[in-house]
Amino acid sequence: MTIQQLFKTAPVTTLLLVSFIGLFIMQVLTGVDANNPSTEALLNWGANALPYTMQDQPWRLVSSAFLHIGLMHLLFNGFAMYFFGQVAEPMFGSAKFLALFLLSAIGGNLLNSYVTWQSLLDGTGQPGLSAGASGGIMGIGAALLITALFKISVNGMVLNLKSLIFIMGINLVYGFAVPGIDNAGHIGGAMTGLVIALAFAVAYRQRLAVALQNAAIYQNQTSHRYQTTYINQPPSIDSYSARQATDLDITDSRSDDAYTQSNTGTDAGSDINTVHANSITAKTPIKPSFIWQLLPWLAMLLISIGFVWWWQDIHYQILQILKAIE
Repeated sequence: MTIQQLFKTAPVTTLLLVSFIGLFIMQVLTGVDANNPSTEALLNWGANALPYTMQDQPWRLVSSAFLHIGLMHLLFNGFAMYFFGQVAEPMFGSAKFLALFLLSAIGGNLLNSYVTWQSLLDGTGQPGLSAGASGGIMGIGAALLITALFKISVNGMVLNLKSLIFIMGINLVYGFAVPGIDNAGHIGGAMTGLVIALAFAVAYRQRLAVALQNAAIYQNQTSHRYQTTYINQPPSIDSYSARQATDLDITDSRSDDAYTQSNTGTDAGSDINTVHANSITAKTPIKPSFIWQLLPWLAMLLISIGFVWWWQDIHYQILQILKAIE
């Protein structure tokens, strides 16, 4: 897929990839080592670090998602974003996809900071830093797992659940096997993506149920209209002849009988048409409840509020410890 095709299909994915690469090029042009950047350089460019992020620089929760530690780190995350983004963005929509990536990245960084803080309190760890889009990408991958589990399709295509589980499993195993990988960031991002995707899936199922009901109503009305063409027929020739004979004052008993039968048949036909017309009264198509359209956004709003509370909680704990030390 060319850049033009990718931009047309998944514009946010394309812009994210451009931002990753553009920021890396800017780092290298300013003298940062392309393969082994220093801690100072990473801090200057917005890496996530507990003493900074949890005090007066919470913006690092987002900026670190666009920063990568070396060329191989960039290539690995760039390929994963390309692979997941071109599928996930058309499925969720560009705005929701961007929100999913950012919230998953923030969730991963918050969990990393929480685990680091707890290890410092226990005396088993030390401050460190993290960077990379891995948390956001793991959130996107986890969201795709949910869509595959619920058999949500985009353009008639349903994702392969086994393949997604395999890819996600490799990422998690690789993170635990190789030293220095931000496992907490991966897990935090994946958990955030799972929660958000569940809201997407529930809303999708409700809209699908309404669409199926409307399709059934339309099919039922179409079937009744087809039958009406056979019921609403003109009076028979015999009925017409009977009326004509009556108009000419023919007193034959057979004509009287014919007239009586004609009236009975017409009344019966009218009754049938009336009942039939009542039975096919047009039903108004059901509209999906507005709450299902808002559900994904409400879920992301609640997650954002939870993240703010989580950051404030860790921030308050750090301030309390610093005061006690002083």
